[in-house]
Amino acid sequence: MNIIESSTIRASDNADGRDTGGRLKRQRGDLILALLLMVAASWLPGSAFAQAVWKVSEGDSYIYLGGTVHLLRPSDFPLPDAYQQAYDDSERLYLETDLAAMTDMSVQQRMLRQLTYGDGRTLRSVLDDDVYQELTQYVESVSGMPMVMMDSFRPGLLVSTLSVLEFQRMGFTPEGVDAHFYARAMEDGKPVGELETVDEQFAVLASMGEGYENEFIRYSLQDIDNIGDSIESLVRAWRSGDEQQLEADFVVPMQEQSQSLYDSLLADRNHAWMTRIEAMFNEPGIDYVLVGAAHMAGEDGLLSLLRERGYQVSRL
Repeated sequence: MNIIESSTIRASDNADGRDTGGRLKRQRGDLILALLLMVAASWLPGSAFAQAVWKVSEGDSYIYLGGTVHLLRPSDFPLPDAYQQAYDDSERLYLETDLAAMTDMSVQQRMLRQLTYGDGRTLRSVLDDDVYQELTQYVESVSGMPMVMMDSFRPGLLVSTLSVLEFQRMGFTPEGVDAHFYARAMEDGKPVGELETVDEQFAVLASMGEGYENEFIRYSLQDIDNIGDSIESLVRAWRSGDEQQLEADFVVPMQEQSQSLYDSLLADRNHAWMTRIEAMFNEPGIDYVLVGAAHMAGEDGLLSLLRERGYQVSRL
């Protein structure tokens, strides 16, 4: 399984890209937004579908559906023309969740309560000794912080935080596809909606690794450690928008490694979103829906679900 993310932890904070506990605390609100965007990205490292915009039609009614990468490098801009074309032709923009809510301190506090242990457990108590030792070595070498500062994190929050730090070290920023068009919509006065609430996204992140913590931490550390070797090929796949490659490289491995994670992160959410997406065909005006790229591919992907229900799906 591959991990993605977005972060406002900036490389300028430290020459080698590391952060300290004080800096991380000061940037907590930005990190929280970054972690939620990670969930939306479905653990896909800046990898596919920058060209992936589809026109989904039912008779004369249609919407646009775009696969997104939530964390990009400055060199990855400008985005392909299809993204802007769909934006210009639409009356409303839909993202996975309410990005504006992420700047609300009460929302941030609620997220921290849900994503940290509050029942006496810690990562030390739920992990085997050898896994905890491996994790401690990795955390302290990458973040520059003692493991004790993250010991209360649930596995999903811990892995997300490490992913944010790693991608930040590689030059990625939170100015991804979603953030780009959200800012444009705010400037243009275009209405912005969401497919799920922030609390629903909190629940997804909180459930990661629950009940299989050792396995989750082990393969997550392996993926974070190896992502640098494959990032350029992943970015090339992103630019080409290869649906089959995305399924083979990301969706199928996730199913094989953890069916429960696949269900909660992709399949269950896709099926839930279909109710909202189908309702858009009965609304006046044209909607532009941007979701994490991994939500597009596979038998439970949005494209397959829409085709199965008789909608015409064509690449823009």
